[in-house]
Amino acid sequence: MTPSALLTDLFETAVQAAQPSRCMASYLHGYENQAGRCIVIGAGKASAAMAEAVEAHWPGPLEGLVITRHGYARPTKSIEVVEADHPVPGATGQAATRRMLELMSGLRPDDLVICLLSGGGSALLTSPADGISLVAKQELTTALLASGAPIDAMNTVRKHISAIKGGRLAAACRPAKLLSLAISDVAGDDLSVIASGPTVPDATTCADALAVLARYGIDAPEEILNAMSETPEPGDVAFANDEAFIIADAGRALEAAAARARELGVEPVILGADLEGEARDMGLEMAAKLDAHELRPSVLLSGGEATVTLRGNGKGGPNSEFLLALALALKGRADAHAIACDTDGIDGSEDNAGAFIGPDTLQRARALGLDAAAMLDNNDAHGFFAGLGDLIVTGPTYTNVNDFRAILLT
Repeated sequence: MTPSALLTDLFETAVQAAQPSRCMASYLHGYENQAGRCIVIGAGKASAAMAEAVEAHWPGPLEGLVITRHGYARPTKSIEVVEADHPVPGATGQAATRRMLELMSGLRPDDLVICLLSGGGSALLTSPADGISLVAKQELTTALLASGAPIDAMNTVRKHISAIKGGRLAAACRPAKLLSLAISDVAGDDLSVIASGPTVPDATTCADALAVLARYGIDAPEEILNAMSETPEPGDVAFANDEAFIIADAGRALEAAAARARELGVEPVILGADLEGEARDMGLEMAAKLDAHELRPSVLLSGGEATVTLRGNGKGGPNSEFLLALALALKGRADAHAIACDTDGIDGSEDNAGAFIGPDTLQRARALGLDAAAMLDNNDAHGFFAGLGDLIVTGPTYTNVNDFRAILLT
């Protein structure tokens, strides 16, 4: 098996381990005998596949609505799937969120609401606080995405300018029983960060949100600042009868990839499932760590979330930028090959999941007239790897446990 085929195999194994169809059934056990209605709601890139999995394992009638990204719908029978804009929220998501709330009117104590959450839910579940226009929210989201802020910081702001995030959606579910099931795309698997935590308490404050805006130099308009409000805190008795579980995460996906590597005769080393940082800095740091691993063949696996601070006008997501920085740091090292992909199939906002590098990456680039350093400075990792034909394009994967990185040492 070639290095690229082996690394692709490991990525596909990690993605399959996080599929809702594999993870859902055990978390529904014990809830099937609820006496009243069962309403399924949710948002995220995996929400349609999660709804499909609920339908496959639920013995009784279901109704509901979930919101997913364009292109991520799945065939469902009784749960409506709406496709909406991502990563910047749009009018379709806002209208679908309004309909979702209307669907839950008149709930009774013997009803059950199952809320399905995954990465992307913050943009797809859209209900700006009173006084905030959709345009203002779109502009603020665009600024946050360009700032290099990590997802927990971005979602701290989002929670305090929303009528539905930061635990507020839970209020619309009462007095029914609420079961939240999430696929984690955040470091540390914090339920209050996934999709901005619409059904769980929130420990952040308006002061925290303002600090994020100041730290990343974002000037929010007065309508944003004036509409900020505090979220329900941990310990709030209103959440006492609710339950929430993470059904898939990066850690379990990496363990699956590690087991597959052993099957292929390669020793895995898991560096961590929650690595965070600027993508190009992570590339340099990862290159510096390789000499500490003497065993061959071995593969260094990691997950988490790399971020990109936009300095240029090129195209490319954090995984591609990580790889371009890594290739420059490795300088054609003969024994190193690497893959980095987002497990949802979209690296940032482009059409690729990620890319692949090998010992000949820089040499091939020079032969084609591609200046790797200049393209990194311009945030044009997508253009670099597209020029080489080394982009990895998977299409929608219907899950999202964030970044998958693997460096093979032969």
